[in-house]
Amino acid sequence: MSTARPGRDMRLVGAAGAVAAALFIALFWLKRLGPLDFWAWLSLNIVIVVAISFTLDRDYAQRLREDLRSGLALKAALGIASAAVLYGIFAVGRIVALRLFPFAAAGIGEVYALKAGTPVLRIALLIGLVIGPGEEIFWRGFFQERTGATTSPVLGFALTALLYTAVHLASGNLMLVLAAAVCGVFWGWLYLRFRSPVLNVVSHTLWDLAVFVVFPF
Repeated sequence: MSTARPGRDMRLVGAAGAVAAALFIALFWLKRLGPLDFWAWLSLNIVIVVAISFTLDRDYAQRLREDLRSGLALKAALGIASAAVLYGIFAVGRIVALRLFPFAAAGIGEVYALKAGTPVLRIALLIGLVIGPGEEIFWRGFFQERTGATTSPVLGFALTALLYTAVHLASGNLMLVLAAAVCGVFWGWLYLRFRSPVLNVVSHTLWDLAVFVVFPF
């Protein structure tokens, strides 16, 4: 992509966002696709949008390499710390939600029901190798970065958080939508502040593993 043609770049990024929205809306609406369970289908969708990211942004691979070369220990530490902070936010939020909303327990249960029948080790491997890294590579490292480059960083952050939240509406689960909104704002701010896909990947992956595998709520 070239900053010399921001209009064209914005259309391409918008098209990528539309494809991602279609893929994830279908996922959250249907939950399964033939032989693919939720986790396999989610992973497939992420592989597709990550491929789109690198196809449209030819400089992205170089940006990732540079990100890995500079201050990696600090980025890893910040990723770990931010994952712990977000986990704490959700721990407190769960207590509050269960007291305030009669639908909260059922909504949280529906999220964890997505694990039913799937080996925990497979979920952990998909989260660690595909889902956690891939979501940040697409949503923040590509979509937020490119929308921010063609509009403004703050608007890119807002648009990404909005779309990230909106695709979860197809689940019909308000608790999942609220969780996506919190995560979208949190990781979006993290990227806005540090502009490091690597930091975001560490944060997102560790949080996913904590919430779904190691210390589920």
